[in-house]
Amino acid sequence: MSSSGVLPPWLVLDPLLRGWLLEDIGRGDRTTNTLLVEDVTLGSAKWIAKASGITAGLPIAARVFQILNEKVSFTAVVAEGTWCEPGQVVAEIDGSLDALLMGERVALNLAMRLSGIATLTNIYVEKIADLPAQLVDTRKTTPGLRLLEKYATAVGGAINHRMGLDDAVMIKDNHIAAAGGIEKAVTRIRSQIPYPLTIEVETESLEQVKEALQHDVDIIMLDNMPVDMMREAVQLIRQQDSRVKIEASGNVTLETIRGVAETGVDYISSSAPITQSKWLDLSMRIVL
Repeated sequence: MSSSGVLPPWLVLDPLLRGWLLEDIGRGDRTTNTLLVEDVTLGSAKWIAKASGITAGLPIAARVFQILNEKVSFTAVVAEGTWCEPGQVVAEIDGSLDALLMGERVALNLAMRLSGIATLTNIYVEKIADLPAQLVDTRKTTPGLRLLEKYATAVGGAINHRMGLDDAVMIKDNHIAAAGGIEKAVTRIRSQIPYPLTIEVETESLEQVKEALQHDVDIIMLDNMPVDMMREAVQLIRQQDSRVKIEASGNVTLETIRGVAETGVDYISSSAPITQSKWLDLSMRIVL
């Protein structure tokens, strides 16, 4: 597959990358700075896959090295979002060896993390590929890495849910409890939010679904419902208002996602592709 993820501009990402480089390099790379003269010794390196999976984060890795030395050339041998096999070369790097060695860990860590997310995301996506339902991610992300982790789910074939609390209104169970009910929550929020923010309401029963439908919300989430109840809720919503989008959420696994999709929901949200993914093992080998 090819990548469908869109990276934020470097104006946004560079401060993050610089911070992570500073965290690793600290007051200076004692080993590299002692062995090599800055920007003098040139060399090459290859990135090699040590496990099967989808590559993600190669443009980010390239930027890490180029922040250290703008003359570094990072060439992706495989396209972003490509499935790779153990032993396959995924990238070739040329430039100052001190930059290659100092950037190695940060660049690899990011690419391995993002590739693991993209790989597991794609496994989930493939489970429902022949059905209309689409997989979306959640805000259960690693602090500081949300932009990149959500980029990786998009590379894997998912759709990004809201990036943050300011993207859309999602009235969850605790909001409903705090407001004193769905009606009060929707009415109060609708009178104050800017156009064109959407309103989504989380429901846990058919009674709550019916109440949400009475208040012209944009999206109804069916949270932790048994599949039979979910199917009934979908039919109820479709009959009353075909405009409303339907999202299913709650303990979605590889074993259950297809059954959820077959109920007719539009979206299935899951944190698993991010929270349960395993890093894809990649290594760098210097070639003098």
